[in-house]
Amino acid sequence: MTAKPRNKVVPFEIASRRNRPPEAPQPDPPKVSVRWILSAIGIVVLAAVFCAWASLCLLFWQGYWQLLYHPSSRMTQTPAAAGLSFEPVGFAATGNGSPRLRGWWIQAASNASLSHYTVLYLHGSKGNLSDTIDDLAAIHAAGVNLLAFDYRGYGQSKFVRPSESRWRQDANWAIDYLTGTRQIPASHIILVGRELGANLALEVAAAHSNLAGVVLDSPIASPLEAVFNDPRAHLVPAHLLVGDSYALKTPASKLRIPSLWLFESTESRHYAAEHSIITAAYNKITAPRQAGWLSSAKNSQNGFTPALARWLTQLNADR
Repeated sequence: MTAKPRNKVVPFEIASRRNRPPEAPQPDPPKVSVRWILSAIGIVVLAAVFCAWASLCLLFWQGYWQLLYHPSSRMTQTPAAAGLSFEPVGFAATGNGSPRLRGWWIQAASNASLSHYTVLYLHGSKGNLSDTIDDLAAIHAAGVNLLAFDYRGYGQSKFVRPSESRWRQDANWAIDYLTGTRQIPASHIILVGRELGANLALEVAAAHSNLAGVVLDSPIASPLEAVFNDPRAHLVPAHLLVGDSYALKTPASKLRIPSLWLFESTESRHYAAEHSIITAAYNKITAPRQAGWLSSAKNSQNGFTPALARWLTQLNADR
């Protein structure tokens, strides 16, 4: 008997391969070009530089005030050092009754012919009230009452970061204290500002046409020069970040009360350039105005007291 041939067994995997359609060729894996890598690195570097620059802008915005204002909390003397009797005062209270502003009330001599006037003194950007005793003595010698105070952030007043808007608010609070608490008519109040305080006095006077007058002692033509000349200011858009101005021309054009402008004589070329800016602002004034020059020595003998007394006497006669 002849044996039947046995069927050949084909493994399943091999059979499947035979019946499977041919596979499509696999694409090559994507390649990252050198140009793309360099572009990505450039973007990352630019983003890091921008973040660093933005941080610098933020730091400059938060700290530029230290280039303009130089407050001190240390009180070194009082008006008693000049033989003046004074009363410590506090006003502009917070919600819990704590005064925001502190200063001194110095009464005029009982026989002073100009004692119906009260001077509100606005000091400059350096130190505090204890550095202004000579100024206060010279003003008081003209025969007027005197209120001098420290802005917030100065002396014993409440600490906040100084700014132009806060200085204006502090000056307005001082006026409210005189008219409200002291019951002094606004028409008997004279603003006297020294250096940056003179710029402030002009701004406040332009907004208060009911005051008697304003005296600008050595106003500053370019107050923000120290800020914009700082090397860090050249790395950021400083003019966009700085909120203070203290410009003279705009408030001068709005001034409606008499003003006295006093300058210290000097031969400095820089001051001559500065004075041209001040002159331009002075010429904007349409209200009664006077200007005078003083010697550089800041005391009652340099002409300040006589100039103030003469101006007040004329102001009183013109009422």
